Amino acid sequence: MPNDYPDFGTENQSPYLVHSRREIVALLRAIGEHHQLITMLVNGGADAVVTSILEVDEANDAVIIDCAPSALLNQRITQSDDIAFEASLDKVRILFSVAGADSALHDNRPALRIPIPHSLIRLQRREYYRVNTPISNPILCMIPLPADVGGGSYATPLVDISCGGIALLDDKKILDTTIGREYKNCRIELPGLGVITVTLQIRNSQELTLFNGKTNRRLGCLFVDLSKAMLAAVQRYIMHLERERNAKITGLG
Repeated sequence: MPNDYPDFGTENQSPYLVHSRREIVALLRAIGEHHQLITMLVNGGADAVVTSILEVDEANDAVIIDCAPSALLNQRITQSDDIAFEASLDKVRILFSVAGADSALHDNRPALRIPIPHSLIRLQRREYYRVNTPISNPILCMIPLPADVGGGSYATPLVDISCGGIALLDDKKILDTTIGREYKNCRIELPGLGVITVTLQIRNSQELTLFNGKTNRRLGCLFVDLSKAMLAAVQRYIMHLERERNAKITGLG
């Protein structure tokens, strides 16, 4: 199995390496049972696919996952010897990699089979815990664009938010994805809390292939010199999202 874990924008995080097979199997099953989506990076990130765990077959050393939406992508996946995965479970990011994948069937439908990883990484740092933002009514980040790409403001939906930064979707693929590129005076309206103005620094970029075959671009962005007032607003919004999530889980929301 590959020994190098991919850069998922894990700056300032504290990694915890898990070797226990029992714990690895339990974590993978929990990801599947909670229907958590997984990002699969192939050949060092040349291809990125959103997938999910369908079954963990410990007896046969196999994890069954959804296949990609196109035959060409599935071919590249099964030909690759470098496949990395990122998932999230109970406020913890889970990273692992495997040396290959094979075509398989699950409930008579095409799928992929990978070996159970020998180890995985859990990333835990509460102050940078990322919370998924609403999908049905997305939070928008208004990014001022330079004149050479038309000027004006570009509205991008957030994927998640933490006290360290945000992930957003660049649907039109017009933002500069150069690592370190900064966008100043970006405005994010946090429901019930008002607008925060931030400087965003590009930290990572991923091309995603969705279940419907369409592509999108996900950008991980770091807050630069966030003021205490803006940080407090972000913290309050994260707490608000957590309360809503917990209320739904307990049936009170």
